[in-house]
Amino acid sequence: MSPRPKKPRNCCPHRRPEDLVFKPAGTPLAELERVALAVDELEALRLCDQAGLTQAEAGEQMAISRGTVQRLVTSGRKKLVTALLSGQALMITLND
Repeated sequence: MSPRPKKPRNCCPHRRPEDLVFKPAGTPLAELERVALAVDELEALRLCDQAGLTQAEAGEQMAISRGTVQRLVTSGRKKLVTALLSGQALMITLND
């Protein structure tokens, strides 16, 4: 049995990050482990943490449920903190 297809999400309507990488200064990217942050995780973080929307409001803007926003914010924050504290490269990736 195959998983249910992903519902389309409204992410970053004003820009689509492609191959964006944030890394510690002074270390070549080839020498770093990488953490992939999906664009929908980034958009959920932007709406909730930067724009100050509630998860329900962010869900309305992204056309997804509040629960999905909560999962995206939780996983996005974990990836951000992991990359920062472990000195890893953070790569913004488009959803497949």
